[in-house]
Amino acid sequence: MSAPKIAPLTCHPATTGAFACGIEVSVAATDDGGLLLRYRITCPPAGLRLPAPQPAGPADGLWQHTCCEAFVMEDGEAYREFNFSPSGQWAAYRFTGYRARDEAFAPAAEPQLGFTPRVDGCELTATLPVALLPPGEMLQLGLTAVIEAADGSKRYWALAHCAAQPDFHVRQSFALTLKRNTP
Repeated sequence: MSAPKIAPLTCHPATTGAFACGIEVSVAATDDGGLLLRYRITCPPAGLRLPAPQPAGPADGLWQHTCCEAFVMEDGEAYREFNFSPSGQWAAYRFTGYRARDEAFAPAAEPQLGFTPRVDGCELTATLPVALLPPGEMLQLGLTAVIEAADGSKRYWALAHCAAQPDFHVRQSFALTLKRNTP
């Protein structure tokens, strides 16, 4: 496994509020060409709304509640989006261009998720096998999170915010480059 890169996320200025929170993501290439992501969310646990545990598996609409995400650029305009819920559910999508979802895309593997509550927040770990990722030696990543406060309000976190309103699909927000390991 490569040495992890630590990337702090920032809250979109249009969604700030009284809920104090901090997020950093550790990302590393695995020896077999996959990715290991660790989202460390630091906040008062009583102020954070987490989805109830569910059987592991794919689900849509995870971003409507607390959810960690990763966007991975392919060639040209194509990219992949991965959603990881503290519930244990996940989603994997392929887009052929800005928000143009490839409805025929079927993930060739499943991410492995882990969730750990902590005294000062929580940690979500996601391992993306190589079969889920686009080919290429270099990966351009957008790392993001939607955080739902106990009052139901949401905050949108990302490496970079490149639009007036939160929009994780904007290509310029894929702000982290990672060299992949090739087996």
